[in-house]
Amino acid sequence: MSIIANRVLSMAESATLAMTQKGDELSQQGHNVISLSIGEPDFNTPDFIKDAAKQALDNNVTHYSPVSGYLDLRQAIVKKLKRDNGLDYKPNQIVVSTGAKQALANILLCTINPGDEVVLPAPFWVSYTELVKLAEGIPVCVETSVDTDFKATPKQIEAAITPKTKLIMFNSPNNPSGSIYNYDEVSAIAEMLAKYPALYIVSDEIYEHINFSGRHVSFAEFPQIRERVVVINGVSKGFAMTGWRLGYSVSSVEIAKAANKLQGQITTGTNSITQKAVIPALERDPKDVAELQTMISIFKRRRDLFYKLLKEIPDIKINLPEGAFYLFPDLSAYYGKSYNGNVIKNDVDLSMYLLESVYVSTVPGGAFGNEKCIRFSYATSDERLIEATKRIKEALGKLEG
Repeated sequence: MSIIANRVLSMAESATLAMTQKGDELSQQGHNVISLSIGEPDFNTPDFIKDAAKQALDNNVTHYSPVSGYLDLRQAIVKKLKRDNGLDYKPNQIVVSTGAKQALANILLCTINPGDEVVLPAPFWVSYTELVKLAEGIPVCVETSVDTDFKATPKQIEAAITPKTKLIMFNSPNNPSGSIYNYDEVSAIAEMLAKYPALYIVSDEIYEHINFSGRHVSFAEFPQIRERVVVINGVSKGFAMTGWRLGYSVSSVEIAKAANKLQGQITTGTNSITQKAVIPALERDPKDVAELQTMISIFKRRRDLFYKLLKEIPDIKINLPEGAFYLFPDLSAYYGKSYNGNVIKNDVDLSMYLLESVYVSTVPGGAFGNEKCIRFSYATSDERLIEATKRIKEALGKLEG
């Protein structure tokens, strides 16, 4: 009998981290691997944020922090929510965590009982299903496709709701598709969800600032559901602070107290230096942060370049996403084909084939709830995107059948 608990034995490894690790192993063997698997901006943290961290260190802000975060940081989050989203919250409704992933875990562990169902419009971020299972909930997938820009309709979502449904989780801008629900789409979903007063909504907005289409729309903007919305956000993507590890949840006081109680038994307060560094990032209007605006502009240029290049490859179905830094093409036309007698049966086989034959690291779409697709991150240089596409086209061209 294994010493390892069933909850871990039954848990899937993070597909993004697994593919990144395999790519790293091949790189260490001397191969020129192009990684399109990592979900991380290839930019450095802005200097004004680093300067705040240095100042905090010089001021000896090196002791335990409050479980839910320093008050001045939570006040900065309150101001950010008002300025950027038109939302009114109080500091006691905010819990700062060690990354948005912990914030998500807190909410699920605090709200889900065994057997509760959680509706997940697909594609969804890889950790959603495993965190739901960890909380002993049941993930319920709502399928979408490239033809609808990977966005679920109110009718599709409502069809998945049962008396056991406790939560529904949205991620817009979306990882892995880059799709964004616009105001009218969110409004229509909110109107439908208003009919289900026992159902709570998790609005994961971590890619809020990487938006090429206009104003970000939060589910918390709609008064008919606002009291039941939990907003998840952070600074990893918008301010290139992945390694700093800071995210936060915004919720009702009841849920915030529960998250604070849970976090107090697991990690206590988030890194003290990181918290102080984040304050000036949130205090500035995003439009006035030159580094952020430059990053958005570069990501948009890369999106357009990569989209154009991939569209030239036969039998790829692809849409033009409006945010984040991913493309999520449908490559299922290549399933069933083979190379040197090895049949490509699914998304995992195709991702491994690209990695092992032409050293391009991607992530199978099944981990995100859509086995027809593969996620490509364009958080890398133009030159590497051009070379990666050349290799992908070459590899796919060798498949027969």
